[in-house]
Amino acid sequence: MRAYIDSDILIWHLRGERKAASFLHRLRAAGEYELWTGAMQRAEVVFFMRPSEEAATLLFLSHFQTAPINAAVVDLAEGLYHRWHPSHGMDINDTFLAASVLQTGGRLFTLNVRHFPIPDLPVKKAW
Repeated sequence: MRAYIDSDILIWHLRGERKAASFLHRLRAAGEYELWTGAMQRAEVVFFMRPSEEAATLLFLSHFQTAPINAAVVDLAEGLYHRWHPSHGMDINDTFLAASVLQTGGRLFTLNVRHFPIPDLPVKKAW
């Protein structure tokens, strides 16, 4: 099963947060999940890394597969955005991640569960 990791967890890990490192270690050690992230979440990390962080960041991200954005994901994300942005402020990056999870199966792990109000989306708070 795919475990989609939101950018908040990735960023906390890169900042040295022990809870993030422990969470990812437990998830990997359990052997139940393949580690994935969304294309937009990867972009959030790499677009804002400093040049001195590039090697370590890319090495860390190499442990995750990145879900591509294709027409089906865009179309589903658009529907999620128009359904959930007005009432919950769901942003575009989150809609792409949610659409990727819904298209491919798996579970979404985040620290911001309220960003993903979709009833049929399997989402869990990381810690």
